[in-house]
Amino acid sequence: MKHNGFLYLAMGAVLCAACAQRAAQKNMPQYDTVTVVDNLVIDENSVPIFPKKAALTTDAARRFSIELPKRCSVDWNNQSVVSVVPEEKIEVVRLATGDALPDLQVSDYDFRQLTVKQALDKLLEGTDIAVVEDEAGIEKITGSIQSGALSDAVDLMTKMGRAYYSYDAAAGELHLTHRAKWMIKMPRNETIIMALLDAMHGADMRNLLVNWHDKTVVFEGNYQTEREVARIIADISSKKFMIAWDMDVYRVYPKTDNPIIWMNMLPAFGDKNVKMSIPGVVGRALVVGPEINTKTLQEFMAQQANVVLISQGTFAVPNGWQSRFDIGQCGKEERLETDLIIGATGKYGDFGGYKKIDAKIVLRTGAGELSSFTIPSSVGDNYVIIGIPTHSFVTTPETLISPFAELVVFMSPRIISVVDAPAPTDDAPLSGDALRAFLNE
Repeated sequence: MKHNGFLYLAMGAVLCAACAQRAAQKNMPQYDTVTVVDNLVIDENSVPIFPKKAALTTDAARRFSIELPKRCSVDWNNQSVVSVVPEEKIEVVRLATGDALPDLQVSDYDFRQLTVKQALDKLLEGTDIAVVEDEAGIEKITGSIQSGALSDAVDLMTKMGRAYYSYDAAAGELHLTHRAKWMIKMPRNETIIMALLDAMHGADMRNLLVNWHDKTVVFEGNYQTEREVARIIADISSKKFMIAWDMDVYRVYPKTDNPIIWMNMLPAFGDKNVKMSIPGVVGRALVVGPEINTKTLQEFMAQQANVVLISQGTFAVPNGWQSRFDIGQCGKEERLETDLIIGATGKYGDFGGYKKIDAKIVLRTGAGELSSFTIPSSVGDNYVIIGIPTHSFVTTPETLISPFAELVVFMSPRIISVVDAPAPTDDAPLSGDALRAFLNE
């Protein structure tokens, strides 16, 4: 009996321990899944822990740009093939020039092989003006001034030494530096503004502060920068035409295991609407009539393939200039083709007795030129670039993308005619010689 009593006590202890364990389990939280990462238990109630990130601009902030909505959208329903804009003066004003120099006169002053500071120190001897060189100058100047104002003499001497000055009247100091800041007063037409900005970017000017409200651009640079900007503005101001391209870029996935049959465009649109076929190293450029536009082209491609718009935008060049369109900058999302750049050089004018847009279109990636096409077209024609394999942008040995997927580019050129600004009207009554001249017109 004693043996049985001991057995009953042992069983009771086990039952009590089991009950205690079940009670403890009821008070513990239950988890459906448990993940262990780097020896840490991660569950639905865990607070995520992230590694410390360096103090860099976030990607979303870095990509912010006021230009993108202007550059990366096309209103195909209100596109004007030819537009006329009045010529507007583009003015460049140097900023932070300081106070006006005293109204003094200079006469019979010679300087030989002196730095700008040395020449100015000699010129300003006996005055209360001290010359302060903020940056050491290395160029030496030689010249003579017969007579003139002090401000004109300082202007001449600093330009000869490729330097800039600002005068502080309160301190009596003339400061010299080799860098300056300017403001460009832009025209009101945004297409011309874009062309000017693109030209400045092409000259490797990156720190441009654009105020889209008052149409001004502020930039910094040295003497070479000033000369380059002056050349760009003079060239743009002398052009009477600009060429702009509006474009859509598609990735096309065939619905079957066959490539798109592009020859079907001929019966679909008619021979008269497909005017030229220009082969490239890769792909082919078609010059088509206005009947083939973004809507009709998408309808045609949708019969054989799934069509995805991956980028859209516009860019402009002065007549005879070169510009570019970055697919990635106006891309709908990160894609294989993000690296693609479409460059264009265009000139509008006489082409063998015809008024033509003579353009060269280049497709380029970081690996080099992919293809190029020389395209003469009439005003109102469009371009369709076909046959660029999507696999041209694949960098991995294998991919899930069909070998028959391809890039299709639709480009619609526009002519912008820059005309002389209308003369201001004078509502005053005509009389005398003015009246006779008006009656004789």
